[in-house]
Amino acid sequence: MATAALASERESDYLSQLTMAAARYANRTERREKNQSALETRGPLYADAPERVEKRLARLGADWAMIRAIQRTPTEPASSAGSTLQLPPEAFTSEVLGLERLIGRNNLTPVAFLEEGVQVSRSVGRITINGPGGGHGTGFMVSPSLLLTNNHVLRGMEEASRSEVAFAFQDGIDGSPLVPAVFQLEPLRFFVTDRALDYSLVAVAPRGVQGEALSSFGRLVLSEAEGKVVVGEFVNIIQHPRGEPKQIALRENQVVDVLERFLHYESDTREGSSGSAVFNDQWEVVALHHSAVPKIDAEGRPLSIDGTVWRPETGEQRLAWRANEGVRISRVLRALHEAPLSGEAARLRDEVFTTGLAPSPRESAAPMPPSDGRPTRPRTDGSQAQAQEQTHAADGTVQLTIPLRITLGFDTPMSSQAALVAPLSALAPTSKAPPQPPPTGRPDVVAAVEKDVDAALINHRLTQELPYYDRTADFAARDAYYAHIGTGDGDGLRRALAMLLTDTHEPQPRYKPMRLVYPWVDLHKDGRLHSIYSGRDFSAEELIQADAAVAKARLARVQELLLQESTAGPAEFEAEFDALEASMPFNCEHVVPQSWFAKKEPMRGDLHHLFACEVGCNSFRGNFPYFDFPDFDEAVRDACGMRESVGFEPQEGKGVVARATLYFLLRYPGQVGDAAREFPEDRLPILLRWHESEAVTEYELHRNAAISEIQGNRNPLIDHPEWAREIDFTGVWS
Repeated sequence: MATAALASERESDYLSQLTMAAARYANRTERREKNQSALETRGPLYADAPERVEKRLARLGADWAMIRAIQRTPTEPASSAGSTLQLPPEAFTSEVLGLERLIGRNNLTPVAFLEEGVQVSRSVGRITINGPGGGHGTGFMVSPSLLLTNNHVLRGMEEASRSEVAFAFQDGIDGSPLVPAVFQLEPLRFFVTDRALDYSLVAVAPRGVQGEALSSFGRLVLSEAEGKVVVGEFVNIIQHPRGEPKQIALRENQVVDVLERFLHYESDTREGSSGSAVFNDQWEVVALHHSAVPKIDAEGRPLSIDGTVWRPETGEQRLAWRANEGVRISRVLRALHEAPLSGEAARLRDEVFTTGLAPSPRESAAPMPPSDGRPTRPRTDGSQAQAQEQTHAADGTVQLTIPLRITLGFDTPMSSQAALVAPLSALAPTSKAPPQPPPTGRPDVVAAVEKDVDAALINHRLTQELPYYDRTADFAARDAYYAHIGTGDGDGLRRALAMLLTDTHEPQPRYKPMRLVYPWVDLHKDGRLHSIYSGRDFSAEELIQADAAVAKARLARVQELLLQESTAGPAEFEAEFDALEASMPFNCEHVVPQSWFAKKEPMRGDLHHLFACEVGCNSFRGNFPYFDFPDFDEAVRDACGMRESVGFEPQEGKGVVARATLYFLLRYPGQVGDAAREFPEDRLPILLRWHESEAVTEYELHRNAAISEIQGNRNPLIDHPEWAREIDFTGVWS
């Protein structure tokens, strides 16, 4: 094909790309304006979908409790430590600074941010297409052998076969250019492309033209998990604009919209930036940059900076820009998963996904080259290609892949002095063989537990600055919440409340007692946690540490199970994990037992029925329904209460658990009561008696307000105790 024809085809493809990007942008105008309004009035946490925000916070090791504490803490002019928060110096952690930045309270970032940026930039290179229709683009290594770029940069194998990538094509710190390392592309070994998602994945020669090792430039670890960025956050783009030496568009590039397959963001990119990696502030790849969004006329045609219709021959530098568009990296990976490959091609494709827990850029990227630009010697420990058997989900849980996938929510933190709450001897693995260390290269998931501890303790420390309960503000919030609820018809009142509780239950936190229950929600006014059944009190730190010990012991047992040879199928493994959880419970009570709703979310994580409870009382109650024993006061009973075959009556907290159970019946009608051991309809009078005999306390008012801030809905029996006799509960069992 003639050079002119190739150039014309490339220009036509680019014009088509621009036109489609502009159309997508125009079609989202209303949504984008709503996003912008939310960003201006409330901030990034409220501009995106609640489930995306929750996943983002989980990925950052944070949650709504911490965010709300930071939002509500009064500010003052920046101190010498640089923060606007009134916190002691030891509280200035990267997590707190990162969350302050996310909600617009502080623009500080740890200096390691720059160091990590330098490391990840090593894996980004300039692509040169030689011969007819040639040009430049950007690409980045995503496995030991494969480079990712745009389809419109490398449209086919023939074009890729005459292309090369140059790493370290950049200036050194003294301003002089480094010596780039040039590698040929090898599409005959691997080439996959997708025009709709505008990506091409191609093999790179393992040695450069001067003998350099490709492995010395590392790779960027990609993740399919959601929660890497939300509307309102800023992204960073490492690129080779117009084929020039490597440059970066740093941070002032705000995400303005998230589509099903694309991101729209404002940034300073130029021609030649196609195929660049778009990073969040943790240097995770969130998108593959592929197109500018141009200004268009009424007919949808791109405009030049002088207002005339733009033509490819006038040059990309003449285009009038509005925004930029990137393909979401999770969508690229999903499509790559589905590509019909076999043999060596399938093996190379799978290397993109053998990442396990994404290491930090310091761990995943190769060291910087010496000042003469020569790449350093490649690593020889094989760690880059080490297949991992564990991954982190977006919600912060840990997934272990066996014959089936089981998700373990290590929703609590660090090691412990938990003897007061649960003797450590009882938490030890039951197998005679000691736990084996994970294989080389397997991520340390115990570190994830420790990270949860740190976040929980930060949560607890931040909330110490908050008023325990603001009656005026809470009563105003209560009145607004029920403003459209009418009384008089018992069944109508029940239906209206059920709908309100469901519609306002956003976000829906997963079961994380260490992070959400102990640090703030369940605290009493004395600053301590009181067991719901025994009344025994503990510090928040005690239960956080105790649950961390449980999480670590569970993990040790899980590792043993995985290392043991077994022919057990999915049902047997599930039974093993259920037994493990039952034998090593957390210090948290579901007043409606988990077995009644098969441990499903959002019931399992609904804070309105979660309470601190030492494991002894937790196990003593089991899943027995509540019961009112006539001889309770005279009977010899456990400190937690009295239990017989007919049920369980707690020593303390009867009014509290009654209101929590009544809430559950309203919020989840039809979920309980359909089995003999579950709460039957004929025991409703017990709950109503307990509710009326013990008035709502300030502790419950505090809980209700705190939970409302975290998950959006409220408990009507706390806000309006008089409604208990007005509501027709019979419909909750149908």
